[in-house]
Amino acid sequence: MPSKEELYSFIQKQNNGILRREIAKAYQIKGTLRTQLRALIKELKNQGLIEKTRSRRWISTDNFSGIKELEVYDLDSDGEPLIRPVGWEHKLQLPEIFLKIQNDNLPAPGIGDILLCRLEKNEQGHHSAKLIRQIDKTPEKIVGVYQKTLDGGIVIPADRHTSKEYRVNESSTNDKFDGELVVASFLHTKNKIREIKIIERIGNASDPRAISLIAIHRANIRNEFSKNILEDAKKLSSPTIQNRTDLRNVPLITIDGEDARDFDDAVFAEPDTDKKNPGGWHLIVAVADVAWFVRSGTPIDLEAYKRSNSVYFPDRVVPMLPEIISNNFCSLLPYEDRPCIAVDLWIDNDGNLKQHLFRRVLIKSHGRFTYEQVEKACDSNTPLNLKDTIKNLFAAYKTLEKARIKRKALELNLPESKVVFNSNGRVKSFETIKRLESHKMIEEFMITANVAAGLELTDLKQPTMYRIHDEPDIEKTRELLSTLKEFGYKLPNSKLLGTADFNSIISKLSDKKHKNLIQELILRCQSRAEYSPENIGHFGLNLPTYAHFTSPIRRYADLLVHRALITGLNFSKTKKSNENLSEEFAQTFVEVGKKISANERQAISAERDANDRYSASYLEDHIGETYKGSIRGVSRSGLFITIDKSKADGFAPITKLPGRGYKFDSIKKCLVNRQKGSSYNLGDSVLLRVIEASAFKSTVIFEVLNNKSMKSKKKQKK
Repeated sequence: MPSKEELYSFIQKQNNGILRREIAKAYQIKGTLRTQLRALIKELKNQGLIEKTRSRRWISTDNFSGIKELEVYDLDSDGEPLIRPVGWEHKLQLPEIFLKIQNDNLPAPGIGDILLCRLEKNEQGHHSAKLIRQIDKTPEKIVGVYQKTLDGGIVIPADRHTSKEYRVNESSTNDKFDGELVVASFLHTKNKIREIKIIERIGNASDPRAISLIAIHRANIRNEFSKNILEDAKKLSSPTIQNRTDLRNVPLITIDGEDARDFDDAVFAEPDTDKKNPGGWHLIVAVADVAWFVRSGTPIDLEAYKRSNSVYFPDRVVPMLPEIISNNFCSLLPYEDRPCIAVDLWIDNDGNLKQHLFRRVLIKSHGRFTYEQVEKACDSNTPLNLKDTIKNLFAAYKTLEKARIKRKALELNLPESKVVFNSNGRVKSFETIKRLESHKMIEEFMITANVAAGLELTDLKQPTMYRIHDEPDIEKTRELLSTLKEFGYKLPNSKLLGTADFNSIISKLSDKKHKNLIQELILRCQSRAEYSPENIGHFGLNLPTYAHFTSPIRRYADLLVHRALITGLNFSKTKKSNENLSEEFAQTFVEVGKKISANERQAISAERDANDRYSASYLEDHIGETYKGSIRGVSRSGLFITIDKSKADGFAPITKLPGRGYKFDSIKKCLVNRQKGSSYNLGDSVLLRVIEASAFKSTVIFEVLNNKSMKSKKKQKK
């Protein structure tokens, strides 16, 4: 264990910061010693010597000098570049940095440029950066709407964070583009006035389907396959029964959502006939054998790696694989022969996994069911021969549920909603998705199969892309406990909360007004799940070993797990097969894990962006109307509010609250009206009016009306 001074010196040397688990690895800290490391890091943080970035990396707060990589993140009103250290995510205020360029012949740096500079601080505390050289140029793109002007054209960005308009270079102006969504790139000139060039036309800005396109292009989601890749996909062929176990007579069925188009897993359950396992079950989870079709190193594979996952929007899916693969060759369509990698799972009467076996198989789905159909297991429309199959699935699930309850997996149950469109593609309403027992059943089957995959590869000593989930951040946990006290919940002031502690909190929320809000706060407190070849377990599921195996059509990590199984179990019968996981690629797993984790976050961000824009689109037709809402967040500048009925989110600036003289209480997370002694708190119900909504800018602004829900400190004192 390093001393505090040694640890601080070590962190100071990490220019881009360092994760806690990377520190533990560097000093070979394992087991209970990790708790001491956390305490040491906390001590350095409390002394203000180190700071955690949003990406959970620890960095020295005195790391603002010397030679650094800086990025141009914006331009001021005079066109001068605003710069900051690359990846700057501190909670600390960013100091103003003056950029010194000694060579006047160099072009003015533009947004996205990466500069190598020497940072200096003078006696007055002002920071300056002397440009050494430009070391990288990231593609500078903006998504916006083109508007023709008297002297050419401009592009207005589809971004609520900027009110700037950018002049289009005359070489790419065209009156035909007027009102169209476009992608534009910045031109590098010596002028301070930045010009842009249109590089892609997306479509008509007034088209409702353009909403998802904005999110896709803003997040740089790859949404087109090359002609060569599509041609390669058409040439694929399915395997024969050779070297596969024939499971076509086993009544495996697929269970998915009503609008699902790709079916990548099928399930089956029967009582275990082994007398040594009374009350136990034999399950089969068969997963599409994507590795047979998508061979390592092929153009299709390289494109799938670049995408890393499918991205789901309310009106479309951007698939990881060409549709002829995802919706045809690999989709487990009913009554069609399909190649799979199946895992047999044997569980005991308490739901514990006792044994597993992976096989390469050929199956024939005996039925395509929706969650709703399975919920009605004895429906008259269900074929008689499959009613017992469905009953067995439910019975096996109830057995698995025992083990889940015993291991105390995190039980968050937040409502989800989906967008309902009218015939013109406009948002008609938002519909809450009811979470059924059939949803939980399939989830538990998939978790068990994923556990088996992780265990198998660990036993085989194969390179494994684990799905890891670190424990919650101590600081976030402390903030959560503080907030819960404001809601009247007294909890142990523990440094670390386990899943059982969180479940205990949730169990006390039954029929409580703020149940969803507090579950959201618990979710925000959690770490992000990631992909990594270094196994640290999965906190949320409370599992020591976990790997994604069941969705290779839509997740590249699962495809890597399939290839590792094929290699370790010699399914391909030859080491040189491109179905295998190559040693060269496995050696890059650390970087691969970072890339596919980053792409997953990018996809989630794009999906959230689209959903926010669809909410704004719905409210565009309801400006001026009043609604009941709940406060979901409080900041110095206003309130984040969710409309109760539609679940649409918006922001009420402090200037749009009744009265004046509001002060932010950072401890209680509320806005206090100093004149009236009343306050707006998390979870409060408010009456609001929609005063502004723009799907294009992704903006929803509310005005809070006078109402009786405000808490009055004066009344509380009485």
